[in-house]
Amino acid sequence: MVIDMMNLQEITRGMSKLDNWVLDGEFITKEIEFSEFKKAMDFVNEVAKVAEKNNHHPEIIINFNVVRLSLTTHSAKSLTDLDFKVAEEIDKIYEIPSD
Repeated sequence: MVIDMMNLQEITRGMSKLDNWVLDGEFITKEIEFSEFKKAMDFVNEVAKVAEKNNHHPEIIINFNVVRLSLTTHSAKSLTDLDFKVAEEIDKIYEIPSD
């Protein structure tokens, strides 16, 4: 399978469609703070469903109520369309916590 790496213009266009993701080298990252641990874990479980559906898995760090997600395509050693597709799907499942 051939994976096309993205050029800077494509990355910029992809970033413009995302909510609060940051370009960090070969990764796009997002950090979300929840009001409590359980809400953070519920969110991570929903992210897992998106990851499995797309067969593309983010790096996930959970620090109590803060979740940090990082996406890249390791086989390409770069960002690809799949990273942005998964990030957009993650954005759809995340809603501002209502406390």
